[in-house]
Amino acid sequence: MWLLNYENLIDPILSNIRQIMPVFIGMKDGDKVLDVCCGTGAQVIAYGHQGISAVGIDMDRHMIRTVLKNTKKLNMLNTSFCMADTIALPFKDNTFDYVSICFGLHDKERDIRNKVVSEMKRVVHRDGALVFADFQVPLPRNVWAMFARSVEFIVGGSHYRGFNDFIANHGLEKILEDHLLLEEKAGVFKGGILKIIKARLSKV
Repeated sequence: MWLLNYENLIDPILSNIRQIMPVFIGMKDGDKVLDVCCGTGAQVIAYGHQGISAVGIDMDRHMIRTVLKNTKKLNMLNTSFCMADTIALPFKDNTFDYVSICFGLHDKERDIRNKVVSEMKRVVHRDGALVFADFQVPLPRNVWAMFARSVEFIVGGSHYRGFNDFIANHGLEKILEDHLLLEEKAGVFKGGILKIIKARLSKV
């Protein structure tokens, strides 16, 4: 049910952001990108349409099955997907030019969230970049934020607990601080509820 809701409700809302993001970040034709917690694969497909070699991974078997079914029709040779543990990525160190995660951190417990980011740091090139797209903290007081809070509440459970912890602990800014990541570029979109950050590994 959540897959259908995400594919039919959330993906259309984010479709223009998915197209904007590679350009905003500065990705180029031929770059090698990993998208963590790829969900329905929409961001990976957006990368592929712009000539980027993209791999999507997700722990949800149903998501991956749906992604593979949908992308088979597209015949995109520069995209691929696999089911994998996001806290133990099946890739060697320094493999990708970019590693992105789009709305895949706010729903996790803090310990898992940090492990995911640590793995992202491990598999990106030392001169590459991490890309985060998630809720802006604090959320603005507008209809977009009300909608976001309502969706998170309806999903409930550990997802909602993760969301509340993410908001209470300063969101992406705190993650960058804890992981010694340097913000290179940032922008706020969708009525102020969505923040995209391009971050580099600290040289320290």
